[in-house]
Amino acid sequence: MVELDALSATREAYDAAAPTYAQLFRDTLRDRPLDRAILNAFAEVVGASGNGHVADLGCGPGHVTAYLDELGLAAFGVDASPAMIKLARQDYPGLRFDVGSMAALDIADGVLGGVLSRWSVIHTPPQQVPVILAEFHRVLAPGGHLLIGFSASEDPSHPTQVFDHTVAPAYRWWPDHLSALLRKAGLVEVARMTREPQPTDRRQFQEVQLLARKA
Repeated sequence: MVELDALSATREAYDAAAPTYAQLFRDTLRDRPLDRAILNAFAEVVGASGNGHVADLGCGPGHVTAYLDELGLAAFGVDASPAMIKLARQDYPGLRFDVGSMAALDIADGVLGGVLSRWSVIHTPPQQVPVILAEFHRVLAPGGHLLIGFSASEDPSHPTQVFDHTVAPAYRWWPDHLSALLRKAGLVEVARMTREPQPTDRRQFQEVQLLARKA
């Protein structure tokens, strides 16, 4: 019940914030070369597998889904917020966007070459995250890749820390702890990018992106 309540609260919060959120973040990749670099690397390893089908889970207004499409991937977006999906469909009418939950994806087993989870698990209560990682594993083809981004906690003795995300309650993760959960789900870390906070960042948190491969 806690997990369902958290999902409902997050959905409602993002529905309310969708127009403002889209305006603030639609062009963020333009000013974040490191983010573009890791997305480019993700697209390259996924494309090399011969299966370019990628789900952008927690796609928001769809700008990153569109970027993956520009990189040559058959990308589509999924988000729990109907308002976000409506905006994504309006801005990128040539792409597919679906309303859905990461904990119960309407995607067949083993069909994806890649899954992108870009700061989309942060609103999930930590005890529910293994369920979501199991779904990522289920929909990925053998050898498929997951790129997951999150804000890092600062204390390994407290692997998750709540923080005020403004839109909805969220959690930071100690990177090695989340990497261990990935391994338990059958997803082995192959690379890690860490970005230190910059003076202009609204939140002074370290950002981490883990690239993992389905064994």
